[in-house]
Amino acid sequence: MEAVCVGIDVSKDRLDVHVAPSGETLAVARDGQGLDQLIDRLTALPCSIVAIEATGGFETVVAAALGGRGLPVVVVNPAQVRSFARALGQRAKSDPIDAQVIARFAEATRPQVRALPDAETLRLADLVSRRRQIVDMMSAERQRQKRASPKTVRSILRLLKALQKELSDIEQEIDDAVRGSPLWRAKEDLLKSVPGVGDVTARTLIAELPELGKLSRRQIAALAGLAPYTRQSGQWRGKSFIGGGRASVRSVLFMAAMVAARRNKTLMMFHQRLITAGKSKMVALVAVARKLLTILNAMLRDKTPWVDA
Repeated sequence: MEAVCVGIDVSKDRLDVHVAPSGETLAVARDGQGLDQLIDRLTALPCSIVAIEATGGFETVVAAALGGRGLPVVVVNPAQVRSFARALGQRAKSDPIDAQVIARFAEATRPQVRALPDAETLRLADLVSRRRQIVDMMSAERQRQKRASPKTVRSILRLLKALQKELSDIEQEIDDAVRGSPLWRAKEDLLKSVPGVGDVTARTLIAELPELGKLSRRQIAALAGLAPYTRQSGQWRGKSFIGGGRASVRSVLFMAAMVAARRNKTLMMFHQRLITAGKSKMVALVAVARKLLTILNAMLRDKTPWVDA
């Protein structure tokens, strides 16, 4: 039997499915009964890839259900799928059409299928994401406080107090989750042995970059959005840029790199060499973040703590 690629478009209440190259289509409800029906159909096919487009969280249960039954699930980037659709000249848009485009995208690009995070890792990722949202809300309120009237300031201060309480509760839940798992505790201790890596960075990497320690340095840099992309055409050479990947992971790595460039002797010397060589501060910081990620990846792979040079 010919291997097939499956594209699934996920909405709040329904899953639209397209099977390539046969062209078979299927629509089921996004509930337990619908997932069982979908799993029964897909397990009867020689699926090489089951591609699901990331849709703000609706895809999580679907991916977990299919992956738990041994199907080769991969969650694909919606921006890449949209660009692929434009390249095909596909202007019409509906859920069945989107499922077809996702299937063709998977068929053409063959995205790598990786093990999905387990339920506990997904729970930790939700907590870390919620913590980040609360911190962003507090930052926004503090900015409003600077130009608010006295009466409005009192309202802002009440909200900040409530958000601080919520933040403390979330951080306690994160701490309990990490400390309650021997595997996560060992990972956190390894990561935090590197000067510059604190609780937030370590726990964000555990929750939102579970592939750390399992991929090559180039692959892990690409996942975090720290891999440089070259721009050139003929004799023209443009600047390299970073982008894509997991923005939340890249953000905490930048913060850790700023600390490491001042407190980690190895990375401080590396940063200084780049500055002396004429690199801009931002280019040097990106390089430090990428090198830090490479170090952390190797440490988890080899299960060895940081040793000062």
